[in-house]
Amino acid sequence: MTRTANRSARRSTGRPGKGRAARMALRQSSVPQHRPAAPGQVGGRYRPLDAAQLKDIVDTAHRILEEIGFSEVPEVVMEAALEQGCDINSLGRLSFPRSFVEDIVDGACKSFIFHGRDPAHTIEVGGDRVWFGTGGAAVQTLDLNVGLYRPSTLQDLHDFTRLVDRLDNVSWFTRCCVATDVPDNLDLDINTAYALVKNTQKPVGTSFTDGDSVHPIVEMFDLVAGGEGRFARQPFCKAHISPVISPLRYGEDAVSVTLAAIEHNMPINAIIAAQSGATAPAPLAGMLAQTTAETLAGLVLVNLFKRGHPVIFSNWPFVIDLRTGAFCGSGGEISVMNAAAAQIGNHLGLPTGVASSMADAKAVDAQMGAEKALSAAACGLAGANMIYESSGMMASLLGASFEAFVLDNEMLANIQRSIRGVEVNEETLGFEAIRNAVTGEGHFLGGEHTLNAMERDYYYPALANRDTPRVWNDAGAPDAWEAAREKARQILAEHRPNYVDAAADQRIRDRFSIL
Repeated sequence: MTRTANRSARRSTGRPGKGRAARMALRQSSVPQHRPAAPGQVGGRYRPLDAAQLKDIVDTAHRILEEIGFSEVPEVVMEAALEQGCDINSLGRLSFPRSFVEDIVDGACKSFIFHGRDPAHTIEVGGDRVWFGTGGAAVQTLDLNVGLYRPSTLQDLHDFTRLVDRLDNVSWFTRCCVATDVPDNLDLDINTAYALVKNTQKPVGTSFTDGDSVHPIVEMFDLVAGGEGRFARQPFCKAHISPVISPLRYGEDAVSVTLAAIEHNMPINAIIAAQSGATAPAPLAGMLAQTTAETLAGLVLVNLFKRGHPVIFSNWPFVIDLRTGAFCGSGGEISVMNAAAAQIGNHLGLPTGVASSMADAKAVDAQMGAEKALSAAACGLAGANMIYESSGMMASLLGASFEAFVLDNEMLANIQRSIRGVEVNEETLGFEAIRNAVTGEGHFLGGEHTLNAMERDYYYPALANRDTPRVWNDAGAPDAWEAAREKARQILAEHRPNYVDAAADQRIRDRFSIL
């Protein structure tokens, strides 16, 4: 735009009816409110693997399952597998023939409803919709007041849960920290589950020490839902299990949790979290081949006992810094591998889960923002159905942060907007709007076409600072950490939900040790 045109546009906005106030009034009176970056956008445009690479990885995964196979197979799994078509290979390991595995994939659950206790939060997992949520087992919390790490507590878990209840781009809440002040395993599992249902009506997820923990917790869920068997009819919690110990071994405790979850119709998030160069090959292709085989083995485990039970195909390729052996939650390698894992799961037609945003940064700083956005964008654009760890996690999963949750919520809206892409139609191409502008006012400010697009096509962040340097200076030069801290404090001060009614809460407290 020329300087003359700029001056003309500025002059025209000062005329009666053409000022900012008039434009805002028109926007509010005539244009319906939309969410231009709502959760659940259609992903899958980013495909890091071409067709030949995808085929090679899947073919190698099947070779691994058949020719190398699994060891340390629990007896109940071995018996079921041998009865249904598997065998023992020349290495003396449980072998999964390709035809058997492909039959399992064909009959596996392709999508399921993950219920919120408030139906407004219910989502469908599967297909091509992308949802961001939480995960993790942080043993430290970045203290909201001191800005330093300390051991995570049960109170932190309650606070994180009610914070996420107010973050509209985080679609479900899986417990993000371990209450280190609860030493007994059963008490820990029960109080973790109680914190989830008390403080949010979003879908939730948790892990279980062993299968014996599942039954009392489902009893609690039934009390919350209003009667025996209610949870199984509309399950609002998923079980997180790691069915495979890399490389290529089953885990006994995971099997017991799997069987208990199946009994109660609880969806299962079957997570494979091998580490490149340690428990899986260092080259990215080999890593993906092994973890795809292991994730298929997790799918087989569930379907051996109940065909079609809801399982999230959660292939989470993790990375270590080969110079030190330390886990790395961020970087180009982990981002592209999790995106590729989403592509592989989508190719198989299964509900997919991957991990992102596991910042190595300890502070709420530029390193944190870059690391989180890189992986979350890659995984979202690749079309993973459920993207875990996507908010709040810090310090290579060792820590969780209230401020990070708030900032990540805004980041996720921007990523959903990028996943949404560009809609091309007669309205958005704007031929008539261009004609009207060039033959009329000479600009697009304040026009109906612009106002419609303002609400429909653009996301406006609440925390990201878009002021001029002078305004920012005059406001005391606030930074993102400070803004997020104040927002987190405000939510925690004002939002104190209790989504368990008093009668059910009393029955729960009479039955369980609620701390």
